[in-house]
Amino acid sequence: MNKVGEISQRIIDILKLTIEAGTPIFIGESNISHMIQSHPRDYQVYGQQIPIIIERPDYVGVNPSDSSLEYVKVFTTENESVKVAVRVSQGGVFYARTIYARDIEKMTRFIDKGYLLKY
Repeated sequence: MNKVGEISQRIIDILKLTIEAGTPIFIGESNISHMIQSHPRDYQVYGQQIPIIIERPDYVGVNPSDSSLEYVKVFTTENESVKVAVRVSQGGVFYARTIYARDIEKMTRFIDKGYLLKY
């Protein structure tokens, strides 16, 4: 298990969370395995960017279906937005659970619906 970031006060303020600032975000072997299996291309291209996406996202949100925290970074060179979903375990530990790329137009729809907020 490796630390890949922490939940910042700015994220807490934007998303109105009740989490303590500085709460660590980890990534474990099972998380990496899931990313490789479910989104192999996205993990290969962007996996090393996970700490940067968490530290300096362009947009953030809370997924309405599973309450995961969403950190989104736009990579204009690829015309893609990359989302890292962070979920809390039953033990209260936050993990980077998955990563995947979407075209910027789909991200724009999430912004328009209010699911993603400007960081």
